[in-house]
Amino acid sequence: MPETDDPLERKVMVMRIEPFQLERWMTKYEMNVKWDIAESGIFPMSTRELLDLLPPDERAGILDRLLDLRLGYSEACGSAELRGLIAATYDRTLPDEILVTTGAIEANFLLLNELLEAGDRIVIVDPAYQQLQSVARAIGCDVAPWKLRPENGFRFDLDDLRSLATPGTRMIAINTPHNPTGAMLSEHELREIYALAESLDAWVLSDEAYRWLDLAGSDPLAPPLRNLGPRAICTGTFSKPFGLPGLRIGWVAAPAEVVQRCWGLRDYISLSPGKLNDELAVLAFRHRDQIVARTQRIVAQNLPVAERWFAENDDIVSWTPPRGGILALMKYELDMPSHELANRLAEEYSVMLAPGAAFGFEGYLRIGIGNTPEIFAQGLRQTAKCFRNLMASGVPLRSRELVSASV
Repeated sequence: MPETDDPLERKVMVMRIEPFQLERWMTKYEMNVKWDIAESGIFPMSTRELLDLLPPDERAGILDRLLDLRLGYSEACGSAELRGLIAATYDRTLPDEILVTTGAIEANFLLLNELLEAGDRIVIVDPAYQQLQSVARAIGCDVAPWKLRPENGFRFDLDDLRSLATPGTRMIAINTPHNPTGAMLSEHELREIYALAESLDAWVLSDEAYRWLDLAGSDPLAPPLRNLGPRAICTGTFSKPFGLPGLRIGWVAAPAEVVQRCWGLRDYISLSPGKLNDELAVLAFRHRDQIVARTQRIVAQNLPVAERWFAENDDIVSWTPPRGGILALMKYELDMPSHELANRLAEEYSVMLAPGAAFGFEGYLRIGIGNTPEIFAQGLRQTAKCFRNLMASGVPLRSRELVSASV
């Protein structure tokens, strides 16, 4: 590849990103199946449901304001009101330390591109949402996967992290609660990770897409990593915890100079949030306690249904229940590749469960517990029907040893 002294040109030259396996697979089926139980977020709210959170005496005035809103460009970094509301959820964070983005996916993309160069070492939790690893590899980074293993219940092993985060490491990228396993880092563990990064003069990027998604009976979520100091950067989103993916609103919470750099790069990508999206995001954030209560009601109904289903079908499936968030990996015993099985489920049974191979975990499917209780329960029934029919047709069970060896 030709050399260049221009930093921007050098970035453009190396950005040859591999296909995004999970998103391409999801796009093929998510608008067509009846029972989507792979979805990574909570069942979406309607605009009416969002407006119904308002007291009756305010609703008509807010609706008129939205209908009369001029759909021009919005503040490029996000409205001052929205940035102020987001900043207030962190310790010692000002609105100028928030950049509103097109979902958390843009936030992560900007940060990786602005803070990393070819040859930099980055330790990334594995499995992970593919973007984190693929973008880092496209930049030319030395990507060290910090593996979560099924044999220890997909728990984060800090000793493994310490062995991977060698001198010269530029960034540690984590995700808690974790996609796709539902694992979770405690406050004590986050403090240890931050101290390690600080000792290496490295950044910690904490993808907190599942913030506010506590589970009843599980440990409470740790405070955001951003609270720990200037080497900590958080990304967040309205998509997963609030059931508002259509707003396409996320954010970066970082030191002001990092926000400025990301903002400069974003000028070339999406420029600014949608004005109406920003207004609706402000409305949602002001009523997030009500929205989180809705989220928790959905999860509280689905989780025991899932636990019963796994118990009833324990000859062919098992799981480690999520400790936080709404995702987990379903281990299945059928001797069939996960892409083939996921395709069969979608095409013949109208059920969507994401292939584990998209995360590097063959023999697994990703399950989400955030859809409506009716869709979730029926999706599980259809899944059991599919698995039983495949067994009856002669598909053998794979040996547990082979499944373990594959991951």
